[in-house]
Amino acid sequence: MVIENKKIAIVGGGPGGLTLARLLQLKNADVKVYERDENKDVRLQGATLDLHEESGLEALQRAGLIDEFKSNYRPNAGKLKVLDKNLNVYLDEHTSEESYAEDRPEIDRAPLRKILLESLQPETVVWDSQFISMEKQGEDWKLHFKNGNSYYADIVIAADGANSKIRPYLTDIKPIYSGVTMVEGNIYNAEINAPKIWKLVNGGKIFSLDNNQSLLFSTKADGTLTFYTGCKTDENWVENSGIDFKNKNQVFEWFKDEFSSWNKDFHELFESDDISIIPRPQYHYPLDQNWETSSNLTLLGDAAHRMPPYAGEGVNMAMQDAFELAENLTNNEFKDVKSAISNYEQEMLKRASKITETTLFNTEMLHAPNAIENLLKMFQGEGV
Repeated sequence: MVIENKKIAIVGGGPGGLTLARLLQLKNADVKVYERDENKDVRLQGATLDLHEESGLEALQRAGLIDEFKSNYRPNAGKLKVLDKNLNVYLDEHTSEESYAEDRPEIDRAPLRKILLESLQPETVVWDSQFISMEKQGEDWKLHFKNGNSYYADIVIAADGANSKIRPYLTDIKPIYSGVTMVEGNIYNAEINAPKIWKLVNGGKIFSLDNNQSLLFSTKADGTLTFYTGCKTDENWVENSGIDFKNKNQVFEWFKDEFSSWNKDFHELFESDDISIIPRPQYHYPLDQNWETSSNLTLLGDAAHRMPPYAGEGVNMAMQDAFELAENLTNNEFKDVKSAISNYEQEMLKRASKITETTLFNTEMLHAPNAIENLLKMFQGEGV
């Protein structure tokens, strides 16, 4: 195989990077994962992950980890309610015999990461390794990290997320603002700190849509309630708003004003101080993005094709990237690493273009008039 006797550096220990490391190690590749988190026990933010049969679940199947997934997934976490701003219910999969959403099993980020980490050889992940820079050393790369350490690699794979520091070494294509900014909140011990909404979500998900705005909710097994506001804003709204997003009270004042026509029960989101808040402007890459293939550097996941989350494809895309790239690097079809990477990138970019287009359609639909009507039509397979 083309990676025989080559050192591979994967920068980023999210699901995509860890899946790739597992698949490469199954073929006896020499792999290290450089992860910025200080250790494996760092608390993970964000909503639960729904894995799709052709991508996320396929990756776990290839990695020999599907039984571990089945032992850790949450069967009811995907059950959906659709509400308007006045809490009127338009769909409730907890009570309906029919489910319009596809069967996509949900798992929390922490157990998925644990499954992947425990599948790797000891010392595969180099923790507390925040990437700073790299340069060519002959045909190889020398990578530098914030902790002062440096490492050599024959091949570098960027799995370092939407704000990838490695992507500019391969392409100068910039992301495009989608027109929507989300504010993510994580309420810990939510059964106590936000009991009404915790009960309303009922261990599943809520899409609350109205007034060209969205409020999305999900829960985790550890008792965390995650919510996302979605609003159409200027690209620089976060910087120009004057809001200190580490100050819950300032964010609450914004929420009361921005969502002033929404039911006051939603104010419970800000009653507790046991909360973290992160603003997230949503970007995507051009549908026709392309770059010149490198002989020993490539991208996967959000580093390659960041997009808004409104199709649930982010983690699935990353894990599919991982198994497609691993397959190319470890079979005998390609004459060299560059050929294997080139084939992977061509297929990945075509797939990413289609899914980005779908995601942008969903982003607009969920923040437009008649959002609920159009969402239900989509679930029922009708045209929107």
